[in-house]
Order: sequence, then C-alpha cells, then structure tokens
Amino acid sequence: MVASEPLGNWTSGASDALIGGTMRHTDLSRRIEGVSQKMLTQTLRSLEADGFVTRTIHPTIPPRVDYDLTSLGRSLAEPISALREWTENHINEIEHARRQAHPAS
Repeated sequence: MVASEPLGNWTSGASDALIGGTMRHTDLSRRIEGVSQKMLTQTLRSLEADGFVTRTIHPTIPPRVDYDLTSLGRSLAEPISALREWTENHINEIEHARRQAHPAS
C-alpha cells in the first residue's frame, strides 16, 4: 500500500463516519456528502482489502451488510484528525501557493 492511500478523498469521510460505530452502506452514503454509490463502494472495498474496515454480511432477507473500523482503522482517527486540523489552520497559505503556481489567464 502506498502511504498516501489511507488519506484519499473519501477515506477520511468513511473513517470519520465509522468512528462512531458500525454502519450500513446507505447510512454511510447519507453521511458522506458528495460521494457517489460507486465511489463509496470502491473506497470501502479498498479499506477492507487494506485491513482498515471489516464487512459483515448478515444472512437475512434482504441481506444486511455492516461496515466497521478494525483496530488498524481506528488507529487512523487521530492522525487524520490532526491532518484535518493542520489543513484548516493553513488553508489560506495553501490556497495562496496554488494561486501563485497557477495564475488566472
């Protein structure tokens, strides 16, 4: 796994949502603003493959699928929170640097 993968666009949203406990796919899609069903599914599959999320299928009709963070996934909560706080504190500097790098035509 590449070091930047756990911090992908939708990964932090899924991690934030799941930090409160087990959730179903539809609950996650409502909680994570702007994520498509396809992207959420891809994100959850990737997180599961990397050991950050568990997927539990319940043998009911219709089948119920729950997602939850593993201990590895929970260990990401603090670093992601710190990165989010750092970004919020430095967003003006970041946006200024982007404008300097790509001035409007």
